[in-house]
Amino acid sequence: MSDNNTNRNLPRVPRKPNFQGWIVVLLISAILGIAFMSKSTSVRQTSPKQFERMVKNRDVEKVIIVNDKIAEVTLREEALKKPEYRALNSEKPYFGANDRGPHYTFEVPSAESFKKDLERLEQGVPEDQRIDDRYESRADWAGSLATYGLIIIMILAMYFILGRMSGTGGPGGQIFNIGKSRAALFDAENRVKITFNDVAGLDEAKEEIKEIVDYLKNPSKFTKLGAKIPKGALLIGPPGTGKTLLAKAVAGEAGVPFFSLSGSDFVEMFVGVGAARVRDLFKQAKEKAPCIIFIDEIDAVGRSRGRGSMPGANDERENTLNSLLVEMDGFATDSGIIILAATNRPDVLDPALQRPGRFDRQISIDKPDIIGREAIFKVHLKPLKLSADVEPKDLAAQTPGFAGAEIANVCNEAALIAARRDKESIDMIDFQDAMDRVIGGLEKKNKLISPEEKEIVAYHEAGHAVAGWYLEHADPLVKVTIVPRGVAALGYAQYLPREQYLYRTEQLMDEMCMALGGRAAEDIVFGKVSTGALSDLERITKLAYSMVTMYGMNDKIGNVSFYDSKQSEYSFNKPYSEETARQIDDEVRKIVDVAYQRTTGMLADKREQLEIIAQELLKKEILYQNDLERLIGRRPFERDTAYQAYKKRGEEVKEEIGAEAKPAATEPLETQPFTSTPTPPASA
Repeated sequence: MSDNNTNRNLPRVPRKPNFQGWIVVLLISAILGIAFMSKSTSVRQTSPKQFERMVKNRDVEKVIIVNDKIAEVTLREEALKKPEYRALNSEKPYFGANDRGPHYTFEVPSAESFKKDLERLEQGVPEDQRIDDRYESRADWAGSLATYGLIIIMILAMYFILGRMSGTGGPGGQIFNIGKSRAALFDAENRVKITFNDVAGLDEAKEEIKEIVDYLKNPSKFTKLGAKIPKGALLIGPPGTGKTLLAKAVAGEAGVPFFSLSGSDFVEMFVGVGAARVRDLFKQAKEKAPCIIFIDEIDAVGRSRGRGSMPGANDERENTLNSLLVEMDGFATDSGIIILAATNRPDVLDPALQRPGRFDRQISIDKPDIIGREAIFKVHLKPLKLSADVEPKDLAAQTPGFAGAEIANVCNEAALIAARRDKESIDMIDFQDAMDRVIGGLEKKNKLISPEEKEIVAYHEAGHAVAGWYLEHADPLVKVTIVPRGVAALGYAQYLPREQYLYRTEQLMDEMCMALGGRAAEDIVFGKVSTGALSDLERITKLAYSMVTMYGMNDKIGNVSFYDSKQSEYSFNKPYSEETARQIDDEVRKIVDVAYQRTTGMLADKREQLEIIAQELLKKEILYQNDLERLIGRRPFERDTAYQAYKKRGEEVKEEIGAEAKPAATEPLETQPFTSTPTPPASA
């Protein structure tokens, strides 16, 4: 079951105003304002020579020597009216009438030298008419602030940035929170509203996980018998199967504090931060015990130690994993903390992480079968406005291999398509078009294809259809089309596979022959082949190598398997010799050649049927199973499809329930085709 559209159920936490940010902005503005005010004054710079001229003209009233460096000159009131002190080409004076000075400043070598020069300039001047000279020491706060303002601004900026990096939303002591856990806490105030009723298609997994919830709610039920609850449960499954949604349901059902975070939240660029966050997380959890910790995508921090690390190098991820292992099951381990984790890569996890005592249970969540898909469709169809012809059973039968997230996507796409067509409700054809879009991609209505290419595609897809129609173990055809879809698919054929887990050799051979039908049809009709069989050849090559090297289905190689589940996908180490490798290649070629010759011979015998299907495809572009029955007759190896078997079983159950009453007449099994399946298309 997918967890799409479930975030709206989570409680919204109101954001707090960032007062610290405003404080920083105001402080920087004050520094810049003081610096500007210190520079925006009416005092003008002058030179010692100009000062001598002012003294000789008897224009100076007083001089103040500040800190033995700066001379501040104040002019007499009558001197301010002289032309030399007016603005250039203007009658407006430099200084206002009430400006009491100082009016000019200049630098002096020292107070002593200035005093001697001033006495020299005032020789012969009466004592009462001499310039009033004073000497002062001042603390220039504005100047100092203007000088060091840039440094202060840089420090504040770095402080603010580091506070943001700590993940706590601004400065104010946050630089010290970089080792704090980033787990989101859901408790009584902001509970998760998702329950087990919102999770469909995972009945076995829910039964396993419900014991944890029952233990948290009623621990005496287990402890009186001496049972111990598992310390941890690891949810394993492909993407989109509902691992995170199941964890949310546990949070909604348990009624205890629930810590949720991702494995990547532990990893940081600073050394030791990951281990510190692990310790802080468990410290908070012990204070809230009993509680649950959920770590999503735990493979980000739980990969096997020693892989890819350089000798002597410090590996922050390994340090974080070591800290996690100790907290989960070490000397100071306390009870009351249950750990849930989810991953779709269990093969890369460290063995110490998976041992009993840490993750006691490993719950496998696979893609749902037809019964699970029907339950998932019922959940996602609830908010949709459906027409009477839409049945969850029909949709479940047409989507084998779909995960919960893909089913949710199909439902949403169907609603969008119906809205685009201005419908009042969603019809079955909308769901079929949505499945086509999910499987094959967006329909390319404006894609230009030459008549020659279109004819090649038609015969290619007709070859797939005819080959599958006359092969006993091939899946029943549902739909064949030459409408371009997706990036490169010029056409595809869809089949309705059975819900099975074991395949025999003859079944795999029939599947290979069906995949080679397109290439064989091109060879028979045109005497040439095209590049359209790329995906078919890739598929049969992998299948042939699997038969020889993995499943032991070859007499010459024998009942051996060279498959190693713990070996990396990109490993270049082969567990066999060069001679064996040559034999494997030869046997694979023989298998493919036998399948191709068989397919070519069969299509040559059915050349008339091949022509009929190809010509009809060129006219209609899309053919369904009933069209093939009308054109070339019923399939000789008829058997129940997955939906027919499922419906037949359901009718038998109904008959058993109503055995005491008069049995109702059962309807005949449906033989009409479904218009879409999720089998990977054989593209032309």
